[in-house]
Amino acid sequence: MKPELPPEPLHEPLAELERELLAAYVAGTGYTIEDLRTREDSEAREILARASTYASARLSEVEARVHYIRALRGQS
Repeated sequence: MKPELPPEPLHEPLAELERELLAAYVAGTGYTIEDLRTREDSEAREILARASTYASARLSEVEARVHYIRALRGQS
C-alpha cells in the first residue's frame, strides 16, 4: 500500500495579484512588507491595515469586472 500524499494546497487564482497589490501599496509608503511585519508599532499596523483595505477593494473591482465580462459573454 502506498503512503498517502498530503493534499495539494488550494490554489487561489488572485493570490499573487493580492500580494502584488499589498507590496505596491506598502512600497508607496517607503517600506517593504517584511519591514512592517517585523515591527510592532502602531504605525506599521496601520500601514498594513490600509494596504489590506486597498488590496481588498482592488480585488473586488477585478472580480466584479470578471463577473461582468462573463455575463456579457453568457458564461455565468
